Amino acid sequence: MNNLNNAGSFPLGDRSVKRLGFGAMQLAGPGVFGPPKDRDAALAVLREAIASGVNHIDTSDYYGPHVTNTLIREALHPYPDDLVIVTKVGGVRGDGASWHPAMAPAQLTSAVHDNLRNLGLESLEVVNLRIMGRGDGPSEGSIEEPLTALADLQQRGLIRHLGLSNVTPAQLEQGRAIAEIVCVQNHYNLAHRDDDAIIDALADDGVAYVPFFPLGGFTSLQSSTLSEVATRLGATPMQVALAWLLQRAPNILLIPGTSSLAHLRENLAAAEIELPDDMLAELNGTGSSTTAT
Repeated sequence: MNNLNNAGSFPLGDRSVKRLGFGAMQLAGPGVFGPPKDRDAALAVLREAIASGVNHIDTSDYYGPHVTNTLIREALHPYPDDLVIVTKVGGVRGDGASWHPAMAPAQLTSAVHDNLRNLGLESLEVVNLRIMGRGDGPSEGSIEEPLTALADLQQRGLIRHLGLSNVTPAQLEQGRAIAEIVCVQNHYNLAHRDDDAIIDALADDGVAYVPFFPLGGFTSLQSSTLSEVATRLGATPMQVALAWLLQRAPNILLIPGTSSLAHLRENLAAAEIELPDDMLAELNGTGSSTTAT
């Protein structure tokens, strides 16, 4: 069994979680829409993740919609005492598996109640406000109204902690002036490093950073370098990409997702990989960052 303790732990709100967790998005059907192709396999992946030591699951009730949360509840409820389930609100699904913003206070309140009901919880541990920006990343705009609405629900005891997802530096600054933010979930990986400054600033403040798309946006050269390093280590490119993220900063929490037991085991094995200095330098040299817009 993989030893997730090798990757260490980090605070998420007032809880401590292992730095290698699990993202439930891929448990839904194609396009994150509809039921899984194999429900029993999806349940088995969730149960093995917990049996392997995972205590941080990322989900949303708009995955499916209503699919991944009901799977989590069926597989794991009553939940282990140390399990932290993080969900997100701010979007809805339309016809043809389309994605649409849902940021009005009434929509956010409805989404929080959907998550509570389908997860079988009385209070959500962490809720990320997901900003539905342009298709390839975040876009500027005030988040005061939706985040204030979630802060009100937090005051009512329906949410314990708040996070932000797909935000710009300006939105993060605005959000932290409205409420305590315990995590930021943005696109970041070896090839896409726009958030370098955000990660370092949050690390100084003891705030978690949760990257998504660990292999998204790679150029051919970057993919080639990653594959070459992986071959030399006897690992997969995904494992090396995850290991690089773990070594990037201590506040990075990973949530790789899969609907396959074999891929789950491969992903969790990344906790045992330590990149030597020469390979780390080689990988560091492939990345790029731009000024966020």
